[in-house]
Amino acid sequence: MSAAPEAWSPPEPARVRGILQRLARRYGPLDPPSRRDPLDELVLTVLSQNTNDLNRDRAWAAMRARFPTWDEVAAARQGDLIDAIRVGGLANTKAPRIQAILREIRAREGGFDLAWMERSTTPRVAAYLSSLPGVGPKTVACVLAFSLRRPALPVDTHVHRAAVRLGLVPPRTAAGPAHALIERAVPARSRIRMHVGLIRLGRDVCRPGRPRCEDCALAGVCPTAPSVLGGAGA
Repeated sequence: MSAAPEAWSPPEPARVRGILQRLARRYGPLDPPSRRDPLDELVLTVLSQNTNDLNRDRAWAAMRARFPTWDEVAAARQGDLIDAIRVGGLANTKAPRIQAILREIRAREGGFDLAWMERSTTPRVAAYLSSLPGVGPKTVACVLAFSLRRPALPVDTHVHRAAVRLGLVPPRTAAGPAHALIERAVPARSRIRMHVGLIRLGRDVCRPGRPRCEDCALAGVCPTAPSVLGGAGA
């Protein structure tokens, strides 16, 4: 069950700044990935679900080698697309989702050009992306943050886990509602850097099960660290 947002107040700005500063000291510049075209970022984010970056990139490369254009991806036999992206995992789910997204965009736009998003407002872009089949808050936030450099904070499994433990969102908050809550907590200018920092933290020490709090640069400001260090777990 998710905590009720109305019963929760975001952490103090000074605490959020302190977390970001500690992340930067530990991991260096919190730079986002290279910018991609909005549609490239959208499809890449679908491929990234429940896999690591290496297998995501392998699936992307294999898909583009076999189907060089979006028209070819959209028109491919579903089984062929599944085979092409299998290395990324969950191919039976991702292939039809990618094709449904592409076909919907082509039906609306007459093609695959989403350059208008660069000039459009963030609410309009977010609404458009959210209306596409199978596109949820994390995917929307990835396109906004990484392709368009808008102040969004994508919440993947690493960010979600670290944000809950650090108290940036209420305990037991599900990943979907966490997007709006963490954006209340983190100033717009810091959201992309916070995302990058929490990703690195989650992969490095703030892991599922027993996090390595004894090696964490944020242990001194993390409300769950003392119980973990005392052996209770988090």
